Amino acid sequence: MRRSLRYLTGVLVAVTAVAVGAGAPVSAQDRDPLAGDLDAILANPGLAGADVALVVRGADGTELYRRGSDRRQQPASNAKLVTSAAALEVLGPDYRFSTTAGATGRITGTVLHGDLYLRGTGDPTMLAADYDALAARVAASGVRLVTGNLVADDTWFDGVRLGSSWAWDDEPFYYDAQVSALTAAPDADYDAGSVIVRVTPSTPGAPATVETVPPTDHVRIVSTAVTGAAGSGTDVSVDREHGTNTITVAGSVAAGASPVQEWMAVWDPTGYAASLFRAALRAHGVRVLGRTTRAATPPDARTLADRRSMPLSELLVPFLKLSNNLHAEILMKAMGRARSGQGSWTAGVAAVNSVLPGLGIDPARLFLVDGSGLSRMDHISPDQLTALLLAARAKPWFGVWYDALPVAGVPDRMVGGTLRNRMRGTPAAGNVHAKTGSLTGVSALSGYVTAADGRLLVFSMVTNNSVGVSLRPIEDAVAVRLASPAGSAVTARSAPDGPEGLECSWLKAC
Repeated sequence: MRRSLRYLTGVLVAVTAVAVGAGAPVSAQDRDPLAGDLDAILANPGLAGADVALVVRGADGTELYRRGSDRRQQPASNAKLVTSAAALEVLGPDYRFSTTAGATGRITGTVLHGDLYLRGTGDPTMLAADYDALAARVAASGVRLVTGNLVADDTWFDGVRLGSSWAWDDEPFYYDAQVSALTAAPDADYDAGSVIVRVTPSTPGAPATVETVPPTDHVRIVSTAVTGAAGSGTDVSVDREHGTNTITVAGSVAAGASPVQEWMAVWDPTGYAASLFRAALRAHGVRVLGRTTRAATPPDARTLADRRSMPLSELLVPFLKLSNNLHAEILMKAMGRARSGQGSWTAGVAAVNSVLPGLGIDPARLFLVDGSGLSRMDHISPDQLTALLLAARAKPWFGVWYDALPVAGVPDRMVGGTLRNRMRGTPAAGNVHAKTGSLTGVSALSGYVTAADGRLLVFSMVTNNSVGVSLRPIEDAVAVRLASPAGSAVTARSAPDGPEGLECSWLKAC
């Protein structure tokens, strides 16, 4: 997705009605009411010239409908279905990340005569408060002075920070943040590798107040933003200069208005995490005389403090509900590390491919280079996605995976996720558990739905090369029809999550 609409402050609420059933050709209805209804939905003129694929199967694998579903397409965030299922197979539901503070050299009294190491394994849930707690435990160990350096150890993963063919112009934004084994998140959505830039009005004519959450000296703010008159409206832009940590803020925020917040990726998340830890050490009375450097932690380093993340089974909720790209990429590299000792995308893809046959997919018939679907090089077919959905039902981890998928029409964002504003008031609401996906010209919806007769169905709709049409109402009409009694005229009403229907994995404040 191109972020050309990132500075829009109004929310376009487009409610689209798609009637199904009545508009289908009589001949199509006669041969198969479901096929006729789905054909009618896919006959939408907005799909002209697009590559549209849809497959519907029963829980026993019986094919109920297909249209071009054997063709490989860009899946966007539907790739996270593969990544999450593979992570449960490779790492297991109980997998946890660890972050440790270790020391070399002798300790005499309150002095550590050596270096202090901060070692990460990719934990995307590390908040500033967690680095503070880690520093507090170092202080509680009795250390008050470190004569050596603070050494940041991010060697659990390789040094490649951005994925293949990720859009360069999305690089400053949180959904395209850099991957590191040592990172930090600014919020409980665990948007690793990013900060929140908060722009608050002061008095009319005066500069706006700009701060970061968490506070950090890792980034530099350059602001020309001013406070406008009360009621004057707000128009603020936030950006980061490529290859730097200089964040620019411009525009105007009305006096008395709510603060404007923008989530921005940092350059070099390892340095970001180390800066938070160093500040926390200082706050707890631990002084480090040396510089912040980078190296691997020696095998004989003594652990002074450690922190373990929530298990993967719990991380699945913010990962899949909110379609968190960085969780996918961190898990991809963690799988590579677990299987081959190499925390890289190449090793991660190999680890994923090793378990795909057990998930109903021939790895020779798809192509993935990352875990989130951000890459335009990723290709998978709807047939393969539904095969995965069917195979997953036999896995011991299926329950937590199914519950972690977004649920249509449920307003709670940690239940409804990216489907929370879709299909409300329809038979699909509270019924459809599915993964969304979107890039410019790409949209996907794949998951589970219980039909009106009680049958569990799996479905996958993936559209590529669309232009000038919001695909979500069309996808929603498909899902609602699958949830509705045969022969009923169903109206699918969906309010897009943000401007032009962009889902909230792209637009944080919607």
